[in-house]
Amino acid sequence: MTETPSSLRLGIAGLGTVGRGLVRIIEDMADLLSARAGRRIVIRAVSARTRKRDRGIDLSPYAWCDNPVDLAALDDVDAVVELIGGGDGPALALARETLGRGKAFVTANKALIAAHGATLAALAEKNGAPLRFEAAVAGGIPVIKALREGLAGNRVGGLYGILNGTCNYILTRMEEEGLAFDDVLADAQRLGYAEADPTFDIDGIDTAHKTAILAALAFGCAPDMDAVPCEGIRSIAPVDIDYASELGYRIKLLGIARKTAKGLETRVYPAMVPLASPLAQVGGALNAVVIAADPVGQTVYEGFGAGEGPTASAVAADIIDIARGLGGPPLGVPAARLETPVSIPREAHEGRFYMRLRVEDRPGVMADITAGLARAGVSIESLLQRGAALNGGVYVVLTTHMAVEAAVAEALTLFRQLDSVLESPTMIRVEGEPETPA
Repeated sequence: MTETPSSLRLGIAGLGTVGRGLVRIIEDMADLLSARAGRRIVIRAVSARTRKRDRGIDLSPYAWCDNPVDLAALDDVDAVVELIGGGDGPALALARETLGRGKAFVTANKALIAAHGATLAALAEKNGAPLRFEAAVAGGIPVIKALREGLAGNRVGGLYGILNGTCNYILTRMEEEGLAFDDVLADAQRLGYAEADPTFDIDGIDTAHKTAILAALAFGCAPDMDAVPCEGIRSIAPVDIDYASELGYRIKLLGIARKTAKGLETRVYPAMVPLASPLAQVGGALNAVVIAADPVGQTVYEGFGAGEGPTASAVAADIIDIARGLGGPPLGVPAARLETPVSIPREAHEGRFYMRLRVEDRPGVMADITAGLARAGVSIESLLQRGAALNGGVYVVLTTHMAVEAAVAEALTLFRQLDSVLESPTMIRVEGEPETPA
């Protein structure tokens, strides 16, 4: 590739799946990228844990740094791309060094931005250095660009999204094939959809990182993982998926951020969404985000949220923006103007709820259940009772009218104290569409 004095010269840290994909894009699509960016984009140096690994790409034209932080100090590197991962350690050190030198920094690292986004944004602004992280949320879906740029003239009321393809894949197969969670997880690990240690995905941590970032961009605040109560999908059973379908819902792991009169709600949990909603139609390993804003109304973004192609595509888009000279605050508003909103705690959340109980089939049980709900101040919207459940007893399934989560938690505690209740009750939240602000 011909390099000109105006070329944007890159250092790339991390040569895993996404790093290899990015190198291929820059090499194979050089002329197209140049036409779109208005200048050549060239790789000058790379860094990874070992040189000896066969990555299927030729790295011989590029300088090698054993320590990724050294990339930032190279005179012939204008921008550093961080694809190492991790919220601290080398990734954070590289970000600080790069931005501190006034050089552009691009990352796909959601843990880094969720934990240090506000600090890094302030450092970037102080030194006039671009900071971009489109690939940190939803892979190839340009949802960060949508919030920061496309919806800049709107007031966001709320958003919710399917932000983890592994969980969506598991829930989709549980529904379509009637399989138990553990069986689908084992198969997902065999097929490469889930990691050997799937905790980060199935316990909702990955989704919480992404939710914190989206909330920051939507509402002009610093990313705050501590304000995102997080539940995963381990407890979802096939029977709940079946009842959800009967009631007109589908279960999805959601990341939710919503501005209310009381403050900001950010949370991650499995929820029942109406079958007619856009997110209910998103299956397999796909991601999707629904944003409600004024005056545009509802917008929907869908696509693959992980993998070599989608993630490298998002990184390349950030690099092109930098080559074009596009600026602006990394978090949508200047770091000095980021707000500290009132965070609504989990127990204060108001919504509708699904509860499933396995109980003895004898007189008086329903009276005990309704008495517990009345004592907790929870009103029933619908109630189903079915015949023999697994391991004896019968299932009682109910949905509530709007209730405060603390009241629902009280009702569940009362149910656990009943001799007629044969196992710990199951509770799943019921979600509608995010509301456009009035």
